[in-house]
Amino acid sequence: MSEDARFEDGREAPLNIGALDVEDLKVLSALVQDGVFPSLEMKFAAKERRFAILLNRFRWEDGDKRVPERVQSLLHVSEVKKVSSQGIDRTDKDMILSVLSVEFEETDAPSGFVTLTLAGDGAIRLDVEALDVSLKDVTRPYIAPSKKMPSHD
Repeated sequence: MSEDARFEDGREAPLNIGALDVEDLKVLSALVQDGVFPSLEMKFAAKERRFAILLNRFRWEDGDKRVPERVQSLLHVSEVKKVSSQGIDRTDKDMILSVLSVEFEETDAPSGFVTLTLAGDGAIRLDVEALDVSLKDVTRPYIAPSKKMPSHD
């Protein structure tokens, strides 16, 4: 009889996860918490009904095993009909935004709103046909410039 796989035997690999329901989105939201990005790295492709952000995600999944790391990740939302925002100065091209959470509010099933809550009272609301969000790491991890874990004191 063979031995079961153990968590410790796993190898480090880039994340590539999707959320098609609220429970999955809670996991994805926890992984993007404290992700930072310049406002220029946020794009809405209206014809393709896609919204994407290239963000520098803190690697929460590492816990406190090593020096804190970040990795560039693509946060992608499909079936987007409309995008609105508040608390974001669209004229400030150097603005850095920080994600606090990603949530879904169903309106007329399966449609609803995906809301990205940002630090500093900002928010991005996506009117979606259905919940379809993905997160994919696209670079190797790098040591977080602050060398510290984010805190919310």
